[in-house]
Amino acid sequence: MQLCLRNLGRLQAWPDRRCPGLVAGTLVCRAPPPLQANLFPFLMHQASMSYFLFKTEPDVYSFDDFLRDKETVWDGVTNPTAVKYLREMKAGTKWIFYHTGEERAAVGTGSVVSVDAADPKVPIVKVKAGKRLSKPKTLAAIKAEPIFANSPLVIIGRLSVVPLTPEQWEWFVK
Repeated sequence: MQLCLRNLGRLQAWPDRRCPGLVAGTLVCRAPPPLQANLFPFLMHQASMSYFLFKTEPDVYSFDDFLRDKETVWDGVTNPTAVKYLREMKAGTKWIFYHTGEERAAVGTGSVVSVDAADPKVPIVKVKAGKRLSKPKTLAAIKAEPIFANSPLVIIGRLSVVPLTPEQWEWFVK
């Protein structure tokens, strides 16, 4: 299987073949290595995704703080992949609020109010509080669900902004 990675330059490409219909010298790759192959569906659909999970330490900023504030600017994200996800978000994007540390559980929801990506390294993402989940979803429960088997949430544990599929979103909020 050949995949043209014209817009996904982060994956490894092999210059041994040209992508039909594109300019000469365009890089084409075979199926990515196993870890990247598991993430490929998330990468292919990230621009159209409207669901994410945001992680935070509850002793730094908890869901209770978020409910009290009602709106805030989500900052402090430095991982390039997480920053990329933030930069590409649109107003109305829904997300799950996840406590890291000792708790390790999804506890609530929120949505994106606006995104200012004028500075691509530090997008300003304004978010508003949603509702508390009826029952927190622990990391152990998440890992036990087959729908999360290939999710960056379990594959790349240190990623602070994680894309979710609509099916995963529904699992969290049910």
